[in-house]
Amino acid sequence: MPLLHKTRDCCVYEPSELELLGRVFNRLKKDGQSPEQREILASRILANYSAGITDEEELVSASRLPLGR
Repeated sequence: MPLLHKTRDCCVYEPSELELLGRVFNRLKKDGQSPEQREILASRILANYSAGITDEEELVSASRLPLGR
């Protein structure tokens, strides 16, 4: 199931939040990643943001690690 379907019911993001999330994603994605790997990365970023990490640098650092670490 695409990520959009999982998050549609729980969250509404402001344009500034989407810009932040997009910047973090663009900083962390790597060439050659599969769509599934990128979806996992996006999920990690959204989970960390939803957990209250809103500073861009902290979000980048936290999102480099697997969830639960």
